[in-house]
Amino acid sequence: MITQTDGIILKQIRLPDDRRLLVLFTRKFGKISAGTGIRLNGKNKSSLALRVFTHGRYELFFGGKSCNINAAETIDSYFGIGTDIDKYMLASYALEYTERLLPENEPQEKLFDLLVSFLRLMEKRRARPESLVLVYQWKALGVCGYMPHLDSCVRCGKPAEEGAFSVADGGVICGECKKSAGVNKRLLYDLRFDIIKILKSIRDNPIGAFEKLALHDEIFEYLNLLLRDYISYHLDINNLKSEIYLKKTEIKKE
Repeated sequence: MITQTDGIILKQIRLPDDRRLLVLFTRKFGKISAGTGIRLNGKNKSSLALRVFTHGRYELFFGGKSCNINAAETIDSYFGIGTDIDKYMLASYALEYTERLLPENEPQEKLFDLLVSFLRLMEKRRARPESLVLVYQWKALGVCGYMPHLDSCVRCGKPAEEGAFSVADGGVICGECKKSAGVNKRLLYDLRFDIIKILKSIRDNPIGAFEKLALHDEIFEYLNLLLRDYISYHLDINNLKSEIYLKKTEIKKE
């Protein structure tokens, strides 16, 4: 079967005989792996569309269990990301995160559109691009159905203004439930920095609303630490290779 679909290149693996295996996030099929013999260093429109970050239109051939990219053309290359080392590294981290978040062969059109919007905003970003990456990560969780419960205590349903964020429970808990013997104390986060208000804003607004957001270092690090614990506990996403490019400082949860 031969078909066409929009896609975004997430990863490339070099194979023998000048072939490549590409991990492609497609609008129609979700995340797929596809081989190709198109030379990356060529000057034709197909080779230009095989670079990381590229949003392109791809002609795919499905034969049995394998997939091959026959031809491709660029819709948008997001060239500006590659001209800034910080944005390049952070965008690489976002792609690796997306690749780990996605199951194989399951369409995720809302996440696809979110990633396109993120890359467009990242290309134009001038300062503190790590804030935009963090917003994208939280919004991607929401699109995929993994956003934590933020509106009331996830355990009893009561208001949780004086409680904490419980990673293990998947959201905020009230002060009474925080004292429960069954709560995993190691994975509790105090509700400092208005983090619930920030997470609700990220959940409820389009990513374009955060085009110029610049989180203070302590707020960024706290939300980033919370995110890492959350995706590790619920999604088993750990040790992303590109994670070293995110700023890290030691910060206490409580």
